[in-house]
Amino acid sequence: MSSVHASSFLRRVLLLDAVSCTGMGLLLIAAAGPLAAMFSLPEVLLREAGIVLLPFAAFVGYLGTRASVARAAVWSVIALNVVWVVDSFVLLIAGWVAPNGFGYAFVIGQALFVVVMAELEYLGLRRSVAAAA
Repeated sequence: MSSVHASSFLRRVLLLDAVSCTGMGLLLIAAAGPLAAMFSLPEVLLREAGIVLLPFAAFVGYLGTRASVARAAVWSVIALNVVWVVDSFVLLIAGWVAPNGFGYAFVIGQALFVVVMAELEYLGLRRSVAAAA
């Protein structure tokens, strides 16, 4: 398995991703009911999304604390973030849910944040590869 010396930029971005996933996961679990009412989204969808985020956050946080990381591990984080973004938009486009305006803004806003995280992780990985060469 190919590993790289993680740049400080990559480590900081991974930790930011982990902290944001932890915060969002805890919020979605603890406040699924009120958020469901506010966004017109299914409560179970919000709660399960929160549950999914916590182990992902732990994995990303672990990577963010390592001086050396496997490229494949960082690529898996990037890929899972991209899947999250695609799934967020598919959820809205396919009509599986009927959110109100706040719900659309919430789903689109969090998806845009995640795509920024994926892009920053990609840039951080590129910096790390360049530093290792």
